[in-house]
Amino acid sequence: MADGRFSILVYVGLDLVGDGVMKLPFLRALRAAWPEAHITWLAGQGKTVFAGVLAPLTDHYLDDVIEDAKIGLAWPELLTRPLRGRRFDLILDTQRRLLTTLILRRIRHRTFISGAGGWLLSDRRPPGGRGKPPSMIGQMLALVEAASSRPADPHSALRLDPANDAEAERRLPAGPVYIGFAPGAGGRHKCWPLDNFIALAMRQGKAGRVPVMFLGPQEQSWESEIRDALPDAVFPLDARTAPPLTIALARRLTCAVANDSGAGHMLAAGEIPLISLFGPTSPEKFAPVTRTLTVIRAQTFGGEMMSLIPLSAVADCLDGILTHPG
Repeated sequence: MADGRFSILVYVGLDLVGDGVMKLPFLRALRAAWPEAHITWLAGQGKTVFAGVLAPLTDHYLDDVIEDAKIGLAWPELLTRPLRGRRFDLILDTQRRLLTTLILRRIRHRTFISGAGGWLLSDRRPPGGRGKPPSMIGQMLALVEAASSRPADPHSALRLDPANDAEAERRLPAGPVYIGFAPGAGGRHKCWPLDNFIALAMRQGKAGRVPVMFLGPQEQSWESEIRDALPDAVFPLDARTAPPLTIALARRLTCAVANDSGAGHMLAAGEIPLISLFGPTSPEKFAPVTRTLTVIRAQTFGGEMMSLIPLSAVADCLDGILTHPG
């Protein structure tokens, strides 16, 4: 117990920015399942963005963050008692290396949940059985389901600092219908052609809606080309825009279109209708979590190259969402 509350320890190896954004639905499901619990996030093998750039998002979800703990690395740890002096009602092991799982079981606990080895060392299993979900977030949500014996809810409202909402409203004032576009990705092979994004955004502009372009640091060179073609487009991000503000901006959109990217996951965290474009990567593994998600795959059109996705297919899908939001 911590402060007399039910205590939970979540173990991860480390969290980079992309990892942290993808794990936000897990945090929401965890807090929804145990609203009053004291939750500790333990990064055993490195740093975590939940102690850094994403810390503003964790106040409601995490009570304690421990990073670079050097836990779960080597066999001699089996002879020790990690986190000596602490005991948890529930431990959720989010990784699948058996040695690390054995080490984590040395932490004093009441219930231990882990998918490692087909749930071999877990005190409970998900209601659906031992199958391994293909996505990372699916695997993490399965831990919540195993521990709580009920479906996980990754869609509870994400709490943001009111200052982020206020700044988002300043950058995207009320009135216009905003349509978001995130044309970048971690690799150009995951990007739908920029000309298609521009043409799609141009159609929205002609329909009286305002295109909102979400460009990351790697896409800044595209801005002048996009501005020339779309003089009424809005570029709400700057070099200092942190993920919490990007999510607040996403909440002001009517819907959005994105590649398989970190920006796509941040737009999804805004819980808006999202069209997610996939080619060489697997949506089963990497699709973002949001209430209204439409995945369009290049494979539907004959291969995995993003250029195979027709402009008309995305435009028709977007028009359908705008016409029938439900």
